[in-house]
Amino acid sequence: MSQASSPVPVVLAFSGNDPSGGAGIQADIESLVSHGCHCAPIITTLTVQDTQDVQSIAPLDGLLVMEQARAVLEDMPVAGIKIGLLGSADVVESISAVLEDYPNIPVVLDPVLASGKGTGLADDEVLEAMDSLLLPHTTVLTPNSVEARILSPEADSLDACAMSLLERGCEFVLITGTHENTPHVVNRLYGNNRLLESFTWERINGQFHGSGCTLAASIAGLLAQGLEPFSAIHEAQEYTWETLKHGYRVGMGQSLPNRLFWAQSDEA
Repeated sequence: MSQASSPVPVVLAFSGNDPSGGAGIQADIESLVSHGCHCAPIITTLTVQDTQDVQSIAPLDGLLVMEQARAVLEDMPVAGIKIGLLGSADVVESISAVLEDYPNIPVVLDPVLASGKGTGLADDEVLEAMDSLLLPHTTVLTPNSVEARILSPEADSLDACAMSLLERGCEFVLITGTHENTPHVVNRLYGNNRLLESFTWERINGQFHGSGCTLAASIAGLLAQGLEPFSAIHEAQEYTWETLKHGYRVGMGQSLPNRLFWAQSDEA
């Protein structure tokens, strides 16, 4: 089957399962559906979490992760890949082996290093494996400012973090500014060894569970739809901002992005 024969672009999403439904694979599925894509979900990690924090994670066996992905890739015309929570170096190695065999599919990597409350989700082995095995395959990397500094501890500024990440193989780096103490959120896009664009967004009050997943999956979906990276990155930010603007709080912790806001009536 050729990619052209599929009326709906298929995006392979490597993500953890979040039982609260706010982040992880459900966030990917909802975001990709919103962009007219079919999500092929590959579970990397089981988690115990709610809207307040992550209590524990249980990474799947790397071979099982690889077998899930290869089953889909051999059956469907995958047009994009999104990577989220990894869980273990074993999982990273398995995903890298898959990417080696499919070098022409765009890859969006959301480096999920900690929960919204700061609980660590990636140890040193995962960071080292991500650095050497995944960054060279990454089309768009989407760290927040905290993650960018963790990934590039030697850098003395966010610009320097981005340059380091580009040197290690990423084609584009989008550093999001939600964690910075600024009146507006400023997201910075880097590529070709320079700052390409700064995007300024109204800061929405509150904290959100799953916003990073939403942004990364949206970029992957728009790339799969055939948009060039700059347009995909811009449109994905617009969509993500709208999901936060229409967000809702159903638990005792962070609000959830309303990724299906477009399906609600004006009265609702």
